[in-house]
Amino acid sequence: MRPVRRTSALNVAVWVAIGLVIGLMVRPVAVRLDASPPRVGWGPATTLFAVALVVGVFAWSTWQSLHKKHERMTSDHGVKMLALSRSSLIVGGLFSGGYGGYALSFVPDLDTQLGSARVWHAGTAAGAGLLLVVAALLLERACHIPGGDDEEPEANGAAASAA
Repeated sequence: MRPVRRTSALNVAVWVAIGLVIGLMVRPVAVRLDASPPRVGWGPATTLFAVALVVGVFAWSTWQSLHKKHERMTSDHGVKMLALSRSSLIVGGLFSGGYGGYALSFVPDLDTQLGSARVWHAGTAAGAGLLLVVAALLLERACHIPGGDDEEPEANGAAASAA
């Protein structure tokens, strides 16, 4: 069985960049369609904060059970935690970039009341998305079992000779 690789910084940057492009395009597309750009309330930021908190609790609990108490984890549970971390990473990256891009598109209108509200609300949601990305990365790191069977052997063959 092939070991699961850790998420690279490039992978995270790609998801955030995709979200950023989408977020920057919302305002011009809305103007082109003769519609007003959508208003962002506190709901998305609150939801992303709550999800980041839940994923962070899972990361802390997994770290405590695997690395501090040295308990075992079933393979099904481990796969579920890894799937949660990867999906949270993708969602957090896309939403962080999307809301960040949307907030950036209204920075020139910061002096207006509606522009200021859009920047603050979307900027807060972008920050919550970044917290979700961090929590997802922590969960992924917590699922890593040091010295497991899926570790790559050492270059000099010391691991093979020890067995």
